Amino acid sequence: MVVKTLIKESFKPKDTFDIGKELGREAKLGDCVCLIGDLGTGKTLFAQGFASGIGIKEDVNSPTFTILQEYDDGRVPFYHFDVYRIEAIEEMEDIGFMEYVDGDGVCLIEWADKILELLPLHYTKIILEKDLEKGFYYRKVTIETK
Repeated sequence: MVVKTLIKESFKPKDTFDIGKELGREAKLGDCVCLIGDLGTGKTLFAQGFASGIGIKEDVNSPTFTILQEYDDGRVPFYHFDVYRIEAIEEMEDIGFMEYVDGDGVCLIEWADKILELLPLHYTKIILEKDLEKGFYYRKVTIETK
């Protein structure tokens, strides 16, 4: 499997939002975008930009306690997962995760590294990393497409 890697740099929160928005504009039905990064690296901000790129007008917040938030006011259905609080894979099965991933929309998953065994064969992995030597708001955004 060929993996394409692209690295972008974000120097302020708006940059992280804009990188997400750019990828959201390119999103198509069936895409699965997996966000990986420590607390405070900008996963939710990236997700908000991504949703904006799809055309979502609603406020997009991380569904940390509900696991899934669905949006259908953009050009494609958008399924935003936050699996930070998942303790067992069965929880994902209980909410019908595979139906969403194999469904008619675009999935974005925060903390995707917690459910690697459930991810489809083809997905886009976004790794967000801080580097305080480059500034408090600096983020290295690595985009890997399979």
